[in-house]
Amino acid sequence: MQLTVVLPTYNEAENLASMVAALFALDLPDTELSILVVDDASPDGTGDLADELAAAHPGRLSVLHRAGKEGLGKAYLAGFAQALDQGAELVLQMDCDFSHKPEYVRDMLLAIGQPLPGKGAGGDAGGGAGRTPDMILASRFVSGGRVDDSWAWWRKLLSWFANSVYVRAILGLPLCDATGGFRLWRRETLLGMDIQNRIQSNGYVFQVEMAYVAWRLGYRIHEIPIYFPDRERGTSKMDVRIQLEAARRTFEVRRRHKALTPAERVALLP
Repeated sequence: MQLTVVLPTYNEAENLASMVAALFALDLPDTELSILVVDDASPDGTGDLADELAAAHPGRLSVLHRAGKEGLGKAYLAGFAQALDQGAELVLQMDCDFSHKPEYVRDMLLAIGQPLPGKGAGGDAGGGAGRTPDMILASRFVSGGRVDDSWAWWRKLLSWFANSVYVRAILGLPLCDATGGFRLWRRETLLGMDIQNRIQSNGYVFQVEMAYVAWRLGYRIHEIPIYFPDRERGTSKMDVRIQLEAARRTFEVRRRHKALTPAERVALLP
């Protein structure tokens, strides 16, 4: 199985080499892992470091350089397109700051190969009892998941409310962590979603739009629990302004896609 990890970076020079080493050190039977770094012209030299790592791992690590900081959504869409063009059968999206812990990748691979227990069970969306998932979402808020122990109670409550109450109420999306960005996609799912034409969000609401479109098209999403620690090195790109913007744009996501049905999946060639 060919797995490509799409790793968007902006000023992650302190984390990139360690993340690459951790991913390549994973024991993943029957899986060929490669990494695609999508760098937005990081002023701290992340792009140059990525080129050095690519030279050290020929055929296993590649770099997509973009002209500047154009947003998370565009970075992921560009990375997904290149990964699919290069033949990826599974595409993993994750952050480079170790808030998404590499050791969960094995659990995600196991989960995407396991039949779902039943409609709506254990953080499932899209039904499909007895069938394998189309996307695995590593979730902070599904039963058994948790966030960094140092988070203040109000921060935990706000994040839980945004995902488990607010997004659900607006979109009807039966997920516990719709904004989570640690996801494993099947090739057929990304192609069938027609993401290059349908997905328009470019901030952190991009994660919500991707999950909502997948669900509206009838793809099966399964959440597995993870522990989500704060980053140890570097500076977070998340702030209150970004969170409020994502909340507002959730209504736009509903307006654009509420009429989608599984019949509108892109038909794939045999």
